[in-house]
Amino acid sequence: MMSTSASSAELKISSIQMVSTPDVQENLSTASRLIAAAAADGAQLAVLPEYFCLMGLKDTDKVHAREDFRNGPIQERLSQIAKENDLYLVAGTIPLEAKDSNKVLNTTLVFDPAGQVISRYDKIHLFGFQTETERYQESETIEAGNVPGLLKLSIDGNDWTFGLSICYDLRFPELYRTLGKVDCHIIPAAFTYTTGKDHWEILLRARAIENQCYVLASAQGGKHQNQRRTWGNSMLIDPWGSVMTNLPEGEGFISGVLCKDKLNEVRSKLPALAHRKL
Repeated sequence: MMSTSASSAELKISSIQMVSTPDVQENLSTASRLIAAAAADGAQLAVLPEYFCLMGLKDTDKVHAREDFRNGPIQERLSQIAKENDLYLVAGTIPLEAKDSNKVLNTTLVFDPAGQVISRYDKIHLFGFQTETERYQESETIEAGNVPGLLKLSIDGNDWTFGLSICYDLRFPELYRTLGKVDCHIIPAAFTYTTGKDHWEILLRARAIENQCYVLASAQGGKHQNQRRTWGNSMLIDPWGSVMTNLPEGEGFISGVLCKDKLNEVRSKLPALAHRKL
């Protein structure tokens, strides 16, 4: 892993994009292959998309695939992948046991390079959307979380703070304000094509601009076996709101470097965070 001075601390991070299927093992194999490629490219932290392990034929499929926290084959494989590739893994979302036996928690787990779970975030805002041809109601199969997610890491002697959020959370800026000053917001997602083409990039760039931080989004990107179409466009955005790199559709990965100097430059040039009144 790269070593840098504190004044110019840098961290290479990657976002994995997938077109997940109803087959958990197939999805885990794809995730493993893409993470290995990102690690070979120098990534020290990799992010998987929402629902990476299962894009079911029906919404209830994820309820049948749920696991107890810290116990289950999906979590075991993710732990192995983090260890094999010697990186931090923000593992998209997996279905975990909820209080309601007919629902799951849609959960991001973070694994360290030793394969240990070091952070957890349960998705707070649940997606609801309906047109004549599409209907999504996550609250029917998902139980909402209620605790914002913050990830603090020390890598090569440098401290990094990440905000954790998931997909629909992106539309609620008060969540990001609650998380406070971070170096980067990490957002696994499975945005629909319909909403993504109009809102995805502008929302991601807004979160970067108003919070003066990097934003790394990891997306589902294509036509799935359940006929759902996701928007893709996994991207890394800098603290000025510029898109550094982007993958429009299909599976693959993007990588980029977080730079403390860039964060400090933007925040000193335009100290909007220090000018807040409310």
